[in-house]
Amino acid sequence: MSLDLASWRAAWQALGGTGNDALHAALLSRYAEPHRAYHTQQHLAECLALFDEFRALAERPAEVEIALWFHDAVYDVHRHDNEAVSADWARTALLDAGASPDVAGRVAALVLATRHSAAPATVDEQLLVDIDLAILGAAPARFAEYEAQIRVEYGFVPPAVFKEKRGAILAGFLARPVLYGTAALHARFEAAARANLRQAIASPG
Repeated sequence: MSLDLASWRAAWQALGGTGNDALHAALLSRYAEPHRAYHTQQHLAECLALFDEFRALAERPAEVEIALWFHDAVYDVHRHDNEAVSADWARTALLDAGASPDVAGRVAALVLATRHSAAPATVDEQLLVDIDLAILGAAPARFAEYEAQIRVEYGFVPPAVFKEKRGAILAGFLARPVLYGTAALHARFEAAARANLRQAIASPG
């Protein structure tokens, strides 16, 4: 899976809509915004590649794919409604492209699931959330890069405050009984994610 137009158009066709090349360019532009360091085209491409590997687990794969494109479409660390605004954008784009209201609603719900504030309600929401959190179980070097990228995005936060707040977020993930609810992703990432989280929380940096 890649960021190219062919994959994008195929996903929209599967949803009963028409892929908008200008929208594809607009989304790529969003993921290239200068204030982003982690929530970038790199993250989007990693998510899409992992989804391609586990596509067969999705009930409605095209919906998950388009939701991945939109899940960080709006990203501003100073606001708290990024996912909601991204979900609204996805819903509007799907309706404008000729997709049914049911499809648009499900994709919007998928985007909202990446708030990680509630248990996923469907198989597809679980898969998408697990893909979004797969970075926690990345190889140590990639996980360290991820942590550094997050620090860049919050560069305006004083070091001591950042360490406290970030540590609390990571500890919250570590405290979950299960990080990945999709069996295949659990087997792939759960142990590594817990090791990465423990290391990051213990780090003095």
